[in-house]
Amino acid sequence: MRYFTPGPVHHRLGLVCLGVGMQHGALPPVGPRVLDHHVAIVISAGRGWCDIPGTAEGRKDPGGHRHDVVAPALLWITPGVPHHFGADPEEGWDESFVDFTGSALTAYTELGCIEPGRPLVPLSDAGPARAAIARVARAARPGNPLLEIEAAAAVHELLVALRRSRADTTADGAPVLQALARDAFLPLSVAEHAARHGMTAAELRTAVRRSAGCSPKDYLLGIRLGRAKELLAGTDLPVSTVARRVGYDDPAYFSRLFTRRVGAPPVHFRATQSRTVPGGYASHVPDPDHPPMLPRIGS
Repeated sequence: MRYFTPGPVHHRLGLVCLGVGMQHGALPPVGPRVLDHHVAIVISAGRGWCDIPGTAEGRKDPGGHRHDVVAPALLWITPGVPHHFGADPEEGWDESFVDFTGSALTAYTELGCIEPGRPLVPLSDAGPARAAIARVARAARPGNPLLEIEAAAAVHELLVALRRSRADTTADGAPVLQALARDAFLPLSVAEHAARHGMTAAELRTAVRRSAGCSPKDYLLGIRLGRAKELLAGTDLPVSTVARRVGYDDPAYFSRLFTRRVGAPPVHFRATQSRTVPGGYASHVPDPDHPPMLPRIGS
C-alpha cells in the first residue's frame, strides 16, 4: 500500500490519486468506517462479503445489509457512506484498490461511469481495471517526479475500464448504440430513430443514457460533428454538401449548430485544420497496434 499527498496544482487536473494497494489472501475485515473520498476496490479472484447501505446485488441477510461478493466484482466506496467488508476467512480474495477524489467525479457520475447508489457491481473481466491500478503502483516507485500526474492519468483510465467491464453492459455499448451509430447520418428525429428499433422515445433515451451517459441527441450529434470535421478538413466539399452528408438538410442550421458546439464556424474550422492528403483520407481507422508506416531502410 502507498499513500500520496497531491498538491494544489495536481488537484486542478480534475482527479488526484490518494493511495493504491494490491493484496490477497484471507485479509482482515475493513470497517465499519466512513471516508471523505472515493475508493474503487477490484476483486479479481475469490469471494467475501460487504455491508454497504444501498447495495443492490447479492443476498441480503435477515439481520442487516450483508451481501455476498464473488469475483470478478467492484466494491465502490463513496464519500460519507458507512461501509464494512471483508474476504472469506477460508478462501480469501485478490484485491486491488485506488483512493481518489477530484472535481471531475461529478462529470464521470453524470456520464454513468460512477453509480453512487450501486456500491457492489459485478464485472465481466477484472483484468483491465487491475492493469490500470498496477500502473498507479508502478508510478509510486521512489523518486518518480511524475508520480501525481501518472497516477491521475491512471485513475481516468481506471474509470473507463470499470465502465467497460460492467457485467450488465457490453464493452462497446448496447446494440442500440451500434444501430444509432450506423444510422447517425440519416435525417431522422429521435422519435423516428426509436420507432426504427421498436422503442418509444423515452425507452430510447433510457437505453442510451444507461450505455453512453448522454441523451440520444447528444450521442448522434457527437458522431455527426466528428464526421463533419473530417469532411471539412480532408475534402473541398461545400459546407452545404457536408451538412447533407451528416444528416442536416438545412445548411444554415448545421452551421449554427456546428458553431455553437465547436466554437468556430465550419469555414473557420476548415481554414485552420484543412490538409491536402495525396490520395485522399482513408475511409477506415487503421489498427492502432499496426499503423501504416514508411518501410524502414534495409527491411
